[in-house]
Amino acid sequence: MIDILTKINILYENKEFLVINKPAGLLAHSTKYQKIDTLSDWLIEFYPEIKMIGNKDRPGIVHRLDKEVSGIMVIAKILEMYQHLIGEFKNRKIKKEYIALVYGSPSEERGEINLPLGRTKKGKIVAVTYRRKIKHEKQALTKYKIIQRFENFTLLQVLPLTGRTHQIRVHLKAIGCPIVGDQRYGKLKNKKIEINKELNRIFLHASYLGFYDFKKQWQEFSSDLPMDLKKFLNKIGGAYV
Repeated sequence: MIDILTKINILYENKEFLVINKPAGLLAHSTKYQKIDTLSDWLIEFYPEIKMIGNKDRPGIVHRLDKEVSGIMVIAKILEMYQHLIGEFKNRKIKKEYIALVYGSPSEERGEINLPLGRTKKGKIVAVTYRRKIKHEKQALTKYKIIQRFENFTLLQVLPLTGRTHQIRVHLKAIGCPIVGDQRYGKLKNKKIEINKELNRIFLHASYLGFYDFKKQWQEFSSDLPMDLKKFLNKIGGAYV
């Protein structure tokens, strides 16, 4: 087993579901670019019965985090919970919160980014500020609140109210505040690229997840910032409490 899989931390477990803290660098499920050493592989090894739950390529997985994003994920262990959680995510009843460090600073202490997301003809995901040359446009809504300001950065609490691919990353870039360490959406200036390489991951962490299980019991879980992100904050002159 590769080292990254040994870093998966189980936050909670019962007969119906599993809540983990996914480390940065771990792919949730196989893609055409990477077939093995994924969270799906780990699940099948330690929970072989989960192979029968949901999609065979992503057993029990009802949502995902990008490979370089860390934080909380819930995984269904039985079919009833899988179907329930799929419905809760679809109906936007799941509460999710993230911590992000961005370049620059939003103009308001708290705000809302209400920009549809779509794909260009080359397949790039963008925030839709005009209709030309954009296809498959989907509504996307993200709220944010400033936690702490630094000289060149701002630490944000981010609440995505929809669940589009790369939503937080694209929305924050759209308001001129790309996430530190984002190799896809944060490359605006040479200085930013150097800092991105120094961090070696995106500064985005899924810190909170709340949902009703299929027995209608509210469940909520939180996850502190990983040590590498805390050290980076200390380096730029701040501390996350």
